Amino acid sequence: MIAQSAGPRLVRRTTFGTILSRIARSIRIMGALAVALGGCCLSLAQSPTIPNWPAPREGDYIAKDFHFEDGSVMPELRLHYYVLGKPHRDSSGKVDNAVLIMHGTGGAGTQFLVPKFAGVLFKPGGLLDAAKYYIILPDDIGHGKSSKPSDGMHARFPKYTYDDMVLGEYLLVTKGLDVNHLRLVTGTSMGCMHTWMWGEDYPGFSDALMPLACLPIQIAGRNRMTRKMAMDAITDDPGYMHGEYKTQPLGLKTSIDMLLIMGSAPVYLQKTYPTREAADAYLESTVAAYFPRLDANDFLYQFNSSRNYDPSANLEKITVPVMAINSADDFINPPELDIMPKMIKRVPKGRYVLLPITDQTRGHGTHTLPAIWSAYLAELLQESQH
Repeated sequence: MIAQSAGPRLVRRTTFGTILSRIARSIRIMGALAVALGGCCLSLAQSPTIPNWPAPREGDYIAKDFHFEDGSVMPELRLHYYVLGKPHRDSSGKVDNAVLIMHGTGGAGTQFLVPKFAGVLFKPGGLLDAAKYYIILPDDIGHGKSSKPSDGMHARFPKYTYDDMVLGEYLLVTKGLDVNHLRLVTGTSMGCMHTWMWGEDYPGFSDALMPLACLPIQIAGRNRMTRKMAMDAITDDPGYMHGEYKTQPLGLKTSIDMLLIMGSAPVYLQKTYPTREAADAYLESTVAAYFPRLDANDFLYQFNSSRNYDPSANLEKITVPVMAINSADDFINPPELDIMPKMIKRVPKGRYVLLPITDQTRGHGTHTLPAIWSAYLAELLQESQH
């Protein structure tokens, strides 16, 4: 059994302006680059502007004596989160307006607090209007402000998996925020994969699922190979020193190169950087901006956490409506694999949408552009409405 703290524990609150300034500072430092991973990619972030969505609040939930799959136990596991809006309970006491949105590998809840996402969905009149919905944006284990290797344990940190992360999300939602039901579970990339796991691990806990940019199968083939290349670039570097490096190992640069490839959108990059000089300059500035922002141990743990992901055996257990969406220019989940059309048939109320390549799509990063796929979200909310 896992012991948790008795209820919500908010140990930190900040103003909306503080959160926005952090996002703006990160955008400036990273040359307007933000993480939106799940195989990992580098995606362009919009410039900060006056928000048209309600102010988020942030806090920490401390899970006591958290047991990891590898047998490790942490006396206190910090699970950070952001929330917008307020929970609403129906006459039976069930929360009927909570929405859980999960980030990708290397990301954080703040990646959704930008105009291209929050300014489309959370704004007044938006499909997930934060004046009507209770939006929950967690920082997963090993990410953002949640407990992670770079806090001090380095390579002694528990070797967490997606199962540990989904359990952490569940404890945050139920114990930390006292939410007993979710209107919608959705996520991008790694969060997409967690969405499938939520449907299987906690059947009936949510009204609907919307996985964005992933496949409900074991990570294998080129997807696994590119991940391993990125990890090996670090561990094979003598400067890694078994995780006790004093400065970031240079192999991390090769890992960044892999991220750029995995998250790339060929049509967009060709149009935006049409000359050799422009392409070289973009690559150089991207690596220079990203390198200081990453930690090698955190990176390795984030990538390695996907090692046992495979929801394929239990898809029939998902009985709520599912709207799975991928983009045709996604390097990580290419449509030519022809996997999703076959797998979705096993989901009783499942639908699959493959977005065509356009000037608006951004490869794997299309998952954080709801202006492209929001019509399908509207259909899902309508279909799952009680």
